[in-house]
Amino acid sequence: MTAFTAWRFETPEGAAHAEAMLEAAEQDNLVKILDHAVVTWPSGAEHPTTRHGHEDTWRGAGWGAFWGLLVGVMVAIPVLGLAAGAGLGIMAKATQRLGITEEQLAAIGKGITEGSSALFLVTESSDLDRLGERMTGVHMKLMETNLTEAEQAMVKETFGS
Repeated sequence: MTAFTAWRFETPEGAAHAEAMLEAAEQDNLVKILDHAVVTWPSGAEHPTTRHGHEDTWRGAGWGAFWGLLVGVMVAIPVLGLAAGAGLGIMAKATQRLGITEEQLAAIGKGITEGSSALFLVTESSDLDRLGERMTGVHMKLMETNLTEAEQAMVKETFGS
C-alpha cells in the first residue's frame, strides 16, 4: 500500500536530518520511498522553502511542481484565508489519488510555521519495528496521513508521535 505521511519538526534542520536517516534506512531495505519533500522555514525568513527528492527521474519536474504548489497553498491558507481556499480545492483534487483530504491539507498548512520544518513522504512497504528503532531520538510529530486508524496507531506507537 502507498502511504502518505506529513511529519513536523520543531527546528528548521529537523526534517533534513530525518530525511538523511530515512534515505540510509532505504538503503538497508527498511522502507521504500516513492517520493518525498522537505520544507524548511528558518526563523526570520518570509516564507518556507521546499526541496523534493527526485526519487524517479520520470517524475522529477512534475513532482517538484506538485510539492511546491502543495506547500505554497497550505502555507497561504492561514495567511490569506478564503482566497487561498480556492487553491486548496484545486490541490485537493490533485491529492485525492494519495488519499489526502482538503481538511488534511488545511491542518498540515497550520502546522508549518516559522522556525520549523516538515517532511512529506510517499512510501511503500516498510519494516516499522526496525525503522522505528533506527529513528529513535528523532523528535517528530505525525501531522497527517492517509493510513487507516489502526495503521496510524501503529506508526504513532513506533515513532512516539
